[in-house]
Amino acid sequence: MAYADRGNYPVVTFPDLDGDAQEYVPTVVALDGDDLVFGFDALRAARDGAVPLRSFKRALASPEVGPHTSVTVGGRQMPLLDVITGFAAALRRELATVSSVRDLLDVAPQGPGTSGLPAVPHPQPVTAAIAVPAHAHGAQRFLTLEAFRRAGFEVTAMINEPSAAGLEYSHRQGRTLNSRRTRVVVYDLGGGTFDASLVKVDGTDHEVLDSLGLNNVGGDDVDAVLAACVLDAAGAQREALSDAEYEELLGECREAKERLSPQAKRLVIDLQGSPVVLPVARFYEAATPLVEQTVSAMGPLLGMLGESDTPDLADIAGIYLVGGASGLPLVPRLLREHFGRRVHRSPYPAASTAIGLAIAGDRGAGFSLTDRLSRGFGVFREGDAGRRLSFDPLIGREAVLPAAGAERVVITRRYVAAHNVGWFRFVEYAALDDWGEPRGDIVPFAHVVFPFEPSLQGLDDAALRAVPVERRDGGPLVEERYTIDPNGLIEVSLTCVDTGFSQTHAFRSESEQRVGAR
Repeated sequence: MAYADRGNYPVVTFPDLDGDAQEYVPTVVALDGDDLVFGFDALRAARDGAVPLRSFKRALASPEVGPHTSVTVGGRQMPLLDVITGFAAALRRELATVSSVRDLLDVAPQGPGTSGLPAVPHPQPVTAAIAVPAHAHGAQRFLTLEAFRRAGFEVTAMINEPSAAGLEYSHRQGRTLNSRRTRVVVYDLGGGTFDASLVKVDGTDHEVLDSLGLNNVGGDDVDAVLAACVLDAAGAQREALSDAEYEELLGECREAKERLSPQAKRLVIDLQGSPVVLPVARFYEAATPLVEQTVSAMGPLLGMLGESDTPDLADIAGIYLVGGASGLPLVPRLLREHFGRRVHRSPYPAASTAIGLAIAGDRGAGFSLTDRLSRGFGVFREGDAGRRLSFDPLIGREAVLPAAGAERVVITRRYVAAHNVGWFRFVEYAALDDWGEPRGDIVPFAHVVFPFEPSLQGLDDAALRAVPVERRDGGPLVEERYTIDPNGLIEVSLTCVDTGFSQTHAFRSESEQRVGAR
């Protein structure tokens, strides 16, 4: 977290278990008795034997995630939305009570509710801009936004993580930008995910040209690789460790990894009370494939710079390394081998995004940001009376998001229906192949059966799904309306213009349903 203070953007600090100030709160949750505890309190519970859940943000990236998705914490199933809300509420309490900015905030601490979760949002909200991975799908964005709102934050903007880090880059590294070098590649390797963005900078104006990422590569995976190396060096098996012992080993690996310097030759890691000595070169050899995955994933961004196989880096001011896991010396080493000397690491890698968010939320800073949807949106439709299925891309991943407070982007399509019933399988996707079919991460948005035939418009959904699809000539006029809000959330409205019958499908906080219809 960072704070906007009269043109300065200090990182907020919080006391750790030893009372030392840290510029982060761990994304960790644990069950302490019957209560969920978060951050450093969760680490304290882990010391006492609780099995923590780390980097639970990654669970939000699942294609099947929704408001009722559960995760396992301490052997108990908990709604993911409650976990995220509880973490945000814990942040809010610590901001008001123990953080470095507690005296600057006119906010009373929020009391816990059942199982340590917040009861009712406090009437004095904290104004905040928050971030999500660049490739976050609609449910991921909605659940993040909903959790912070429930926790008592007044969310003024939700920005893609590498896009926010791009603001921090130009604020801190402005001297590297000039009329010839106007673009920045943000490389964001966090604990659970990887993101990258290509940002064009013109003075204080920032335009995100493209973003992409990986949901399954992050610092947690590097920790697991190091743990596997330690077990191998000790001649031990993962199955021989209890869950608590393995979590303790992961914690030891995480601390050892974060202490690594570029000159280090060996690591000493405790395993069940005995030290294990591991050559750093052996660890790097095992971790290199993970880092290479991120380099390959950002390849399309660099491919936008020229048509040749070798990217033209002449107009790149820098490749900016952010995210806590980018502190591993192997990361800048491999990136410099690929891209030369223009690799810069943020002095605040874990806080770069937060600083960028503070800049974005500071109206007096004068910075502007034009971001993009970063994922495609389309629909599988039935054709030929249900005998075939075709895919129709509706919104490209390059679609520009409206600025906070601006009017939403609206896309409208009208046509004469050719069937009595329409089946729509709306999805979000990472990319299209050469045949126009969605590829990569494909996330269901809504499966809709819409009655074009007026006589069917009174049927409930179950009865409507039993109606055979038949071709009709001279069907009613149908309007499809797609709306994109500043947070990257999409709303779909289907309307039979002739009768006025309409359905709207969107992520809604009022009903806590994935889709709502009217």
